[in-house]
Formats: sequence, structure tokens, C-alpha cells
Amino acid sequence: MKTILYRTASLFAVMTASLVAFPWTSLGAETATAYDPMAVSKQVGSPPSHAVDLDVFDGDRNRTIPIRVHLPTAVGESSEVPQPCPVVLFSHGLGGSREGPRFLAEHWSKRGYVAVFLQHPGSDTAVWRDERAGRRMEAMREAASLENVRLRVQDVPAVLDQIDRWNREPGHVLHGRLDLGRVGMSGHSFGAQTTQAVSGQSLPLVGQRFTDGRIKAAVIMSPGSPQGRRDPGAAFADVTIPWLLMTGTKDTSLIGGQTVESRLAVFPALSPGGKYELVLHEAEHSAFTDRPLPGDRKAQNPAHHRAILAISTAFWDAALRDDPAAQAWLDGDGPQSVLGQDDQWQKK
Repeated sequence: MKTILYRTASLFAVMTASLVAFPWTSLGAETATAYDPMAVSKQVGSPPSHAVDLDVFDGDRNRTIPIRVHLPTAVGESSEVPQPCPVVLFSHGLGGSREGPRFLAEHWSKRGYVAVFLQHPGSDTAVWRDERAGRRMEAMREAASLENVRLRVQDVPAVLDQIDRWNREPGHVLHGRLDLGRVGMSGHSFGAQTTQAVSGQSLPLVGQRFTDGRIKAAVIMSPGSPQGRRDPGAAFADVTIPWLLMTGTKDTSLIGGQTVESRLAVFPALSPGGKYELVLHEAEHSAFTDRPLPGDRKAQNPAHHRAILAISTAFWDAALRDDPAAQAWLDGDGPQSVLGQDDQWQKK
């Protein structure tokens, strides 16, 4: 049965949660009230995560995919935490790069995830960087093409294949660091479309399916419904893994044709079981980024980033670590502590 929660954030609850000092590695044995998705383990440092820039070369397509890998780093040491960690891939929006959103990369890696941020040639910063100001928006619209959708979704298995090889290569910086049996996928905007395609959505206009069975869960920021008259239910009928959708009541973009209504149409089209939706009140498209975007009408709300980090972390812990405390937090009253008065949260 679908449950919908509308919650006023409690200052006392937020302050209490911030004082909890339980490391995430032991949370599975604690009660749901002790679980804190914003806590950072004593074993995983408060300094920035150790980021490594690498290039993945896909010989079949003669295509190079830059990636930035954020590795958990031990406090006061230069060496990384030795045990293999779950992996979360992230696909940037149109005109973005592997460099952001950093607030996601740093928190997820400090929670013990290897955060792999992809950069997609053809729809990255190179699209607009060298264009004159009056031409940039046109260049971005041209890059939002079906061909770039195809290239992006093919980048994902290419990266997974390569990091698997590096994980087994003695001496490589990623050797033994990755638990590739626990892989999540996330993305924002154009990256949300990429994430949807590799985690269950069908794309008939592109002419083939791209679902990658190695992906066990997905966090989709600014999701999108199929354009035209196609039934969303048909597009999402084969989504079987847990999905967490995140959007806002002002989440529109200048390119792509997605509206608040089309973003909200995704959740009802999903089959029940492990499906969640967060709708942040007054959140614009840039709420899921580090910086303002063209078309913004107001400054970002810092509370939105806290909600995004807390709920996405609990989702990863539940879906990729099988943490019962995280699952109880996610399915119970946990999200209430990070939601504003008019934010909306639902699950099915």
C-alpha cells in the first residue's frame, strides 16, 4: 500500500540526530532511532575524500570516458581503507563534468562508498565552454540529442567493465577496492535519463535496451517521463530494482521539455516494491547541483542538500549494504527529521 508523508521538520529531532556518534559500520546492530545517515565513521575521515582522475578507453567505440573516483580515506593516513567498498556511479547533467556535484561525492565516499563520477564526451562542459555567450544555449540544445543518449548509456557498461579490470589488476590504485556485487547508479537531469535507461526504463526511440544487471539500485535526480504520447507505464514496466526519485516543485529546465508534471509522472508509473519519491518544496533544477544554473529565480536552500544527502545515503545503505537499520529509517519516521514543512515523501 502506498504511504504518503507530509512532515514539518523538528528542530529538536535534527539537533538530536546530529549528536549521534554511531559509526555507520556498526549501525546494522542498532535500533532505527540510532541510525544517522549524516554521521561519518570514525574510520572514514572528515578530510575530503581521495579523488583519482582516470580515463576509460572503449576500444569498440574509439571513445575515451574521463572519470573521477572518490575513495574513502583513513584519518591521518595516506593509504585508503583496505576492504572492498560498494560502488556508486554518477552521470552528470547536460554540460557538466566528472568534477561535480562534489557535495554528493564527498559525503557518499565518507560513508564508505567508492563514488565514480563519469564525464560524457559530446554532452559535457566542452559543449559550451568555448562558445560565445549568445551561442551557448543553442549548442546545449544541439547536444541534448538521441545520439548522445545512446553514447551516454553505452558509457556506463564500458566504465563498469574497465573498473572491474582495474579492481583485479595488482598495483593499480583501484586494486581490491571495489565491491562490484554492490553497484548503484545515480544522475541528474540528462544524467537522470542515463540512469533510468541503464536501470530498467525502455527507450524505443533509441532502438535498443540498455539495462545493466550489475546495477542493483538507482537514485534519480530530476527524473523524466517519455516525450510525446507514449504511456509512462509501458516505459517503466520493467523496472524491478529499487528506485529513489528526487525532484522539486520548481524543477524545470530550459532544455529537454521536462516539466514538474512530467517529472512527477514517473513515480505513479513504477510498480510497487522499493520505490520512493522526494519532492522538495520550492526546489529548482539546481537544487541537486553545487552551483546556480541559468533560469534560477532564487538562492539554493541549504536544507535541500541535507535532505538529499540523508535520504540518498539511507537508500544506498539499505539497498547496497542490506542494512536493516537504514531500511527501518527509510521506511519509518527517519525522513521526517530532514524534511521541511511542505516537502513531500512517498513510498510504495
